[in-house]
Amino acid sequence: MPRPHDLCSRIQNAFRARHQRVAVEHTTQNLGILTILLRAGFLTSITRGTIEAPSPEEFNKAGESQRRIWADLKYRNDRPVLEGMRLISMPSKRIFMEVGEIRRLCSGRRAQTVKPLGMGEIAVVRTNNKEHEWVEAREALQLRLDGEVICRAH
Repeated sequence: MPRPHDLCSRIQNAFRARHQRVAVEHTTQNLGILTILLRAGFLTSITRGTIEAPSPEEFNKAGESQRRIWADLKYRNDRPVLEGMRLISMPSKRIFMEVGEIRRLCSGRRAQTVKPLGMGEIAVVRTNNKEHEWVEAREALQLRLDGEVICRAH
C-alpha cells in the first residue's frame, strides 16, 4: 500500500506555493482521501488524467504509470482553505480505533495518543468495510465503523 504521507505533503506544498491544482499518483487510497477532502470543502474538484494534464479521455488510454488524479485547490480571500494536513497513523505506529474511541475523538476528547478534532477539522479513517472503505471520522461514527485513523486536515 502506498503511504499517505506523500499525498499529505504534496497537497500542503501545493497550497503553500499557491498552485491552482496538483497531480498525485492514481491509487485507491489517494482517490479515497481526496474524495473526503472534496466533500469536506477543502478542494474544488478532482479529475482523472495523465502526467501532462487532467483529461479523463487520455486517462483511459494511458498506461498505469502515467495515470494521475488532479485536484483543484480551493482558496478563499486569497488564502488557502486547507491550512494543514498531518498524519496520525505512521508506518511505525499504526493507530486503530473502535467506535467508542472515534466518538471521543469527534466529541473533543483525547483518544489514545491522538488530540481531539477541533472546529472545522476532519480525520480520515480507513475501515475494513468494502462498501465504505475510506470515510471521515464523523461518518464512521454514524455508520458505527471502526478502523485505522490515517490523517487529519484543518
